[in-house]
Amino acid sequence: MPDPRVTIHRDLVHTHRDGQDLLFDLYLPERTADSAEPPAVVLWLHGGGWFTGDRTLAPDLTQRAQATGMAFASIEYRLSGQALFPAPLHDVRSAVRHLRTHAAEYGIDPARVGTWGASAGGHLALLTALTGHLERLPGEVDDDGQGDQPPSSGPVRADMQAVAASYPPVDLTVPVNGSPAGEVDPGSPEARLIGGTPESLPEQAREASPLHRVTPECPPVQLSHGTGDLLVTHRQSLELHEALTNAGVTSELYLLDGYKHGFLNPPGRLDVRMAEVMDDGRLEAAGEAPGTFHGPSGAEPVPADFGFPTVDDFFRRHLGRP
Repeated sequence: MPDPRVTIHRDLVHTHRDGQDLLFDLYLPERTADSAEPPAVVLWLHGGGWFTGDRTLAPDLTQRAQATGMAFASIEYRLSGQALFPAPLHDVRSAVRHLRTHAAEYGIDPARVGTWGASAGGHLALLTALTGHLERLPGEVDDDGQGDQPPSSGPVRADMQAVAASYPPVDLTVPVNGSPAGEVDPGSPEARLIGGTPESLPEQAREASPLHRVTPECPPVQLSHGTGDLLVTHRQSLELHEALTNAGVTSELYLLDGYKHGFLNPPGRLDVRMAEVMDDGRLEAAGEAPGTFHGPSGAEPVPADFGFPTVDDFFRRHLGRP
């Protein structure tokens, strides 16, 4: 049964690209006397190896909106069968600008924007955060078809104030599954994303790797990754966390004991067709997962549980009003 405290607006358009509309669904929490001001908004980015999936592959965003009092926008981006990287990054940045431009219409706060994603969506969420301080990326064009940027208005910002990513591939210059072979399969999702292997396209692989685009300009980051992940090794998140903290970025990492890929997914939905290596629905069923928390540089990891309320708390801390 729909939650009356959350209004869902479906099939909204954030960008028009290559003859198609890119859609999003907006989850708006009820405004009360204690929350009369517009809520912050978090963009959800689905997984699927950049080649499959859509905006419906998401945790229960109605529940997250109700729990946090924030709006959530589950967006679509072009998949690798439609356009190669950096097209999906451009699409996400366009969605950020669209939400800011139409903030008054949607009833959200343009000054408090975050991204949250899993797997390929986590990768794009991180890249969006790491490039948010840049007015334009190479090859990026003005948003078309929406009238988002009138010539007199100047560029609309694509930055954000917080990003959360679960089991993201962050270094596409090496096999993301941690294979010791050292060579990326030409048919792998990451090779399909950039149009070839990192050996043949080294610059494209680095440009598509959050690990190689770390900057002190990055907003606060929360990472979560299962130690039993066979598709994207947890060492990828560990390396990114270390790089971020060394750069002075606020970063926190939760490593979940024995969890595999896809634990944020709803049950019964796979973002790849390999159920034996997926943990779809596990976190929702368990409520909390035991693991270790990695905080500031130099601090020792400590035991900690991770669940959806952990993500809620992260966004409250960094998107809440001062």
